[in-house]
Amino acid sequence: MVGMVHFDSTAYKKSSLIQIISSNERNKLLESLPTAASGGTSICAGIKSAFQVIREIYPQIDGSEIVLLTDGEDNSAGSCLDEVKQSGAIIHFIALGPSADQAVIEMSTTTGGSHLFATDEAANNGLIDAFSALVSGNADLSQQSLQLESKGLTLNNNLWMNGTVIIDSTVGKDTFFLVTWNGQPPSISLWDPNGTRMESFTVDTSFKMAYLSIPGTAKVGVWTYSLQAKQNSEILTITVNSRAANPSVPPITVNAKMNKDTNSFPSPMIVYAEILQGFVPILGANVTAFIESNSGKTEVLQLLDNGAGADSFKNDGVYSRYFTAYSENGRYSLKVRAHGGTNAATRSLRRPLNRAAYIPGWVEISNAGKIEGNPSRPEIDADTQTPLESFSRTASGGAFVVSNVSNLPLPDLYPPSQITDLEATRDGDNISLTWTAPGDDFDVGKAQQYIIRISGSLLDLRDNFDDALQVNTTDLLPKEANSEETFAFTPGHISEGNATHIFIAIQSVDKSNLASKVSNIAQVALFIPEADSSPEENSTGSGANVSPFVLLVSGSVAIVSIISSATIFY
Repeated sequence: MVGMVHFDSTAYKKSSLIQIISSNERNKLLESLPTAASGGTSICAGIKSAFQVIREIYPQIDGSEIVLLTDGEDNSAGSCLDEVKQSGAIIHFIALGPSADQAVIEMSTTTGGSHLFATDEAANNGLIDAFSALVSGNADLSQQSLQLESKGLTLNNNLWMNGTVIIDSTVGKDTFFLVTWNGQPPSISLWDPNGTRMESFTVDTSFKMAYLSIPGTAKVGVWTYSLQAKQNSEILTITVNSRAANPSVPPITVNAKMNKDTNSFPSPMIVYAEILQGFVPILGANVTAFIESNSGKTEVLQLLDNGAGADSFKNDGVYSRYFTAYSENGRYSLKVRAHGGTNAATRSLRRPLNRAAYIPGWVEISNAGKIEGNPSRPEIDADTQTPLESFSRTASGGAFVVSNVSNLPLPDLYPPSQITDLEATRDGDNISLTWTAPGDDFDVGKAQQYIIRISGSLLDLRDNFDDALQVNTTDLLPKEANSEETFAFTPGHISEGNATHIFIAIQSVDKSNLASKVSNIAQVALFIPEADSSPEENSTGSGANVSPFVLLVSGSVAIVSIISSATIFY
């Protein structure tokens, strides 16, 4: 059920709680919407009036949800903060400006509500995205309204806005197309996957929007739209929402967020987007983040699931990227667009991703006089990934606030990100290395150079990297961040006379001479040791028969000695 309260310096009930079961109720609420803002801002008056509207039907407010749409500029909002906390209501805050009082933000965070942000840039579709995020988050997954598309464009010379929307087989129920404009109603053309034109858009010129609800379940495939503006400097937007086609088949969903809600410059932040079908991760998607500042400036980042940079684990369905491009103080909003094409796949849950460290090396078979290598690292079999049909999703990741951004030109503050996937293999006399390239600023841009060092001692390389033997990398030019790097070299003289392995690590340096953390440590064997042909020679004078088994785990730098087959006589 939905009600409406309008407030400025005082509050007014615009609609009691009603259940929306048809367009009649929806139109009644539309007619109650205010068309202009005036007077002051008394957030507490608005919330208390909302409590009264809820109590008209429900004696308890606990569990009710209130959407607070305001600029939040009310220094008296803290006077009702305790009452809001004790009420049990959930407050969702959609900020319409950069200067909301801290008490208003606290209302949403302490009650478990969402904090969202919409700028005045109509082409960014922020207000519609914010409401779509709230609608999609308060229902069972099979009933959630999922946003398939949210796009806007300012048209000047070219008056056409063309595009496509993919409706996959997991959605299609209650599919809803919404078009908005700033000036005059555009010409709207929409075709289903069979090429049939949809003719029945409802046009509301007073609210400058047109909408179409597809009856039943929309056809699976690519829907094509074409919008023609009737004037220059027109802003057009299109939004498409849908629900699960089958309650027994979970739809593909996107959950986007930042790693924290508030941040102080120059601390970096991380963008996350998790793509799932039920509990199954979606791999190989093309995921883009749009981060919009107070002034409407938008930073675009491609999110990756490659296990490098900000991404902790490869192929787990969580796509990540560092964000450091702070342009101003204040509030920022996050929106993520995900598209799955021919490379998209789902990971089978029958073979969960193994997080155990891989331990290269050899083991002696007790009393057999044989030495065998440890099994190689298992690869992901083709049958653990199921090809997926094309899909598209858009999701809001809420708002976050950044402070202490200077107006002065800033120096380079961010080093390249740490390399975490360095691998080494031996090819005759050469050692071949592979890793994912870091950037100039964490995982953005391009590093200036690589420093590769080797040692016969894992601990020495870890603790004294700068003193280890350096490999000549004159011909190694770093690639753009997140590219695959390869490099082969012939190892020089290793000073440790008893060394059986070579340990390798890399450090990246940017153009400002800022260095990354030392990478994980990779290793290769200098030779395969031969087993002793006479087991009796291993017997000690004390009568103990000892077979040592040593595990060296590079990267985590753990050394474990396991003594087996030991019989001690007293």
